[in-house]
Amino acid sequence: MIPASTTPGLLDALARVAERDGIEKAVVGAVIVDKSGKVLLLHRSADDYLGGLWELPSGGVDPGESLIEALRREVVEETGLTVQAVGGYLGHFDYRSGSGRRARQYNFVATVTGASVKLSEHDDHLWADEDQQGQASSAVRGVLGTWRRLGA
Repeated sequence: MIPASTTPGLLDALARVAERDGIEKAVVGAVIVDKSGKVLLLHRSADDYLGGLWELPSGGVDPGESLIEALRREVVEETGLTVQAVGGYLGHFDYRSGSGRRARQYNFVATVTGASVKLSEHDDHLWADEDQQGQASSAVRGVLGTWRRLGA
């Protein structure tokens, strides 16, 4: 069972809470799973902010863009894969961006189409089994734990 659907009401509520919490930058992340149950992780280049980190396909929400529009754009930009459907909301985590702003990453399950991953901003990718998912940050591991508990 996937958690809260991505209704406009949920997305509006998330925006209101972020504003109340003083969040300065919205970011979206996608949990993308292959047919064998492995999750797509991307590796940040050593010379990038948070270099060496394994993370979900993710990125900033542009002005005037909804969370779902940003998710679709970021997935195709970072992986070359096209989001076919956005499933449930898996929660968020907060961090400081490279520019020092308070950022909140909203994470969703995404189903994609595409023949293979084509990286544009990262130096490697991995279809990670549960053990390999331990290479991701503690925040991403928490999101993946929620995804597993919900049987997504």
